[in-house]
Amino acid sequence: MRKHSPSDQKHVNYYQGIIQLRPADEKLVKYTLNYLENKEHVSIAKIESLKTGIDIYITSNSAALALGKKLKNAFPGDLKLSRQLHTRDRQTSKDLYRVTVLFRLKHENL
Repeated sequence: MRKHSPSDQKHVNYYQGIIQLRPADEKLVKYTLNYLENKEHVSIAKIESLKTGIDIYITSNSAALALGKKLKNAFPGDLKLSRQLHTRDRQTSKDLYRVTVLFRLKHENL
């Protein structure tokens, strides 16, 4: 798993996207972490374990969206995408968003 290096331009806790896995199934978490490890320009800023699942904070919106689509194809479950305005770029005056990808795994008993 790639962590931030001193040469990174952003601070250690910087993130652009959140991947929320509900519930934190072992296969689902391994698949997600393996995908993120193999991505070149993506690093994990923080991992939070919650009572309902796990949140993974990463440094790339596009990687979060791509992972959401891969999870939807690989596992039975629901995918929800949302974004929140984070800031506005001072030079280009473009809005910058943080993306949240929620993947809710369906229970096989239902």
